[in-house]
Parts: sequence; structure tokens; C-alpha cells
Amino acid sequence: MAARTASMPALSDKQHRILDYLHEHASTQTYFKSRLIGEALGLSPKEVGTNMNAIQDSEGALSVEKWGYSSSTTWKVTR
Repeated sequence: MAARTASMPALSDKQHRILDYLHEHASTQTYFKSRLIGEALGLSPKEVGTNMNAIQDSEGALSVEKWGYSSSTTWKVTR
């Protein structure tokens, strides 16, 4: 799992779990669906989407932007 930095103290445990998942998979994948992240982490797509907004606003090594809405919100994640 990716190391958590002191620059992100406001993120919740769920947000850290999502962020760790994104760090782990961002080297091989750019687009992530909330539904699929949720399935991998035992969260609902709504929980993922709600928490992705906080991740999107945090400062970190990943850039997260809402990309599409078909059959589940898609997020573009880049390093």
C-alpha cells in the first residue's frame, strides 16, 4: 500500500483505502469506475463517489478528475 503522508491528514480511512487502491493501480490504468473500485474495496459506488470528491480536492501525487457518467461515474487518475 502507498505510504500516507502528513500533507493529507484530513482524509478519512475510507478515503485512504480508495487512495491506496488508486496508487496501486494507477501505473497500469488511467480510468476507474466508482462501481469497480467499490467492488474491490467492499464499498458502494455512491460511497466511492462521495469520497473521491475529497480525494480530488486533496494535495497528493495523483491527479483525480471526474470524467464520465455512463453506468457509473468514471474517474481519470494520473500521476
